[in-house]
Amino acid sequence: MPKDSFLKDSFILTLSNLGTGILGFIFSILLSKKLGAEGMGLYGLVMPIYNLFICLICGGMVAAVSQRAAVYFSHKDMQNLNKTVEASLFFDLIWGIIIAFVVFILSSTIGNYIIKDERALGALKLICPAMVFVSLSSILKGYFYGISKVAIPAIIDIVEKAIRILTIYIVTLVVSKLTISKTVSIAYLALALGEFISFLLLYLCYRFYKHSYKYNRENRREGRAQLLFNIFVISLPLCLNGFLTTALSTISTLIVPRRLISAGFMYSAALSLIGKFNGMASNIVFFPMVVIGSITTILIPNLSKSLSNKDYYGTEKRISQVLQISFLIGLSTLIICTLLPTEMGKLFFTRGDLGGYINFISFSAPVMYCAVTTYAILNGIGKQIVLLRNSLICAVIEIMLLYTLTAIPSINIYGYGITLMVTALLALVLNLIEINKKCRISISLGRLILNLLLGTLIYFTLSILNKFLTLQMLWLQCLVIVALTFILIFSGQRLIKKFFTL
Repeated sequence: MPKDSFLKDSFILTLSNLGTGILGFIFSILLSKKLGAEGMGLYGLVMPIYNLFICLICGGMVAAVSQRAAVYFSHKDMQNLNKTVEASLFFDLIWGIIIAFVVFILSSTIGNYIIKDERALGALKLICPAMVFVSLSSILKGYFYGISKVAIPAIIDIVEKAIRILTIYIVTLVVSKLTISKTVSIAYLALALGEFISFLLLYLCYRFYKHSYKYNRENRREGRAQLLFNIFVISLPLCLNGFLTTALSTISTLIVPRRLISAGFMYSAALSLIGKFNGMASNIVFFPMVVIGSITTILIPNLSKSLSNKDYYGTEKRISQVLQISFLIGLSTLIICTLLPTEMGKLFFTRGDLGGYINFISFSAPVMYCAVTTYAILNGIGKQIVLLRNSLICAVIEIMLLYTLTAIPSINIYGYGITLMVTALLALVLNLIEINKKCRISISLGRLILNLLLGTLIYFTLSILNKFLTLQMLWLQCLVIVALTFILIFSGQRLIKKFFTL
């Protein structure tokens, strides 16, 4: 890969992920209008089950394949690279079919005794084929990330999101008098169809590119078993991490409605609170996470390649760079969401009751964005076991806090936000300690304080501007504030950087 490919690939993936993020956001808006708050709550209860089994089937495969692909590609070892991809595809196809079959057979048990809502039964059956397609797609995405062809999976992701939107829109338009159960099932049908087409397009592109590069005949050929073992060495700790933390996260998601009932809410009211807090307000606050996701996706193979070449200075510089970007994006999000909480709720979900939730969740954004980045850094520097340990610690604490806080009537669903803040801060501290053991990173307290002061100044300046800025179109007013926030934050950061280099 070219020396400067990190920024280029991150930019390309960010642009495309913004496209998929916008389409995903449109999907959630469309879904909220079709389902309402209670339906969004039910939809959100099925999703953790889906994510749990996805982790069991292909957890860590994107990172593992991208790391190995980056190394093979840099040595023009295309034979071992292609054999690695094909062996991984075969294994995940068999393993994915087995898990999907088990889930299909146990769907009634999962719906009645784990989710405890029989309306989720249809959706649980429809996620089974989607799981197989996602597992195969993850390997192909890892291949394209590793050979620095990030635009291909990025564009295909946009197509997949568009298909999901069109499917649910057309089906709900044609079919009248849909119940919440049927509409949730249609949403997961759209997901399965989108994932199938995504895999098909990725595979066709892989077939084209596998013969497009010259290879070095001097490279030693390895057996498929050894190549698969090389993938498992990286992916198994990540798979275990993903499965266990997702399992604990699923438990967290499923206990929230029960604890809200203990706090005195009816079941339908509890689902509505979850739908508004997680399905709507959280989507707004964490929408910029698509940028963080783009950066961290490219970061993992980039760090692996730098360390294999013993470029420790470049590795440390890259880590500091991405942490700084993550913090500034989180700080910008905090400013925007505290300036326009009610307006954002009205703009995206046409609801005036989301402002308090958006405002509250936004305070976790700077820390959460940095914490997510540190997990990717640990992965890139080969600290998968440490990543697993820290993730489990945070997940266990998350369950304990959710169980306690959400059952307190005066706190209720806000316990979810408090838990988010505490676990994100804990993850950030634990991860930074471990990262610093291998790659020395310097965090300037003075620079951090200046950034916070800059954010405060921008907040009060834009708050005054927002009062005098009376544009008739709500979306235009929000767009102006959002654009000014990011421009001022990153421009101010450049001034701070110059101040520290004087």
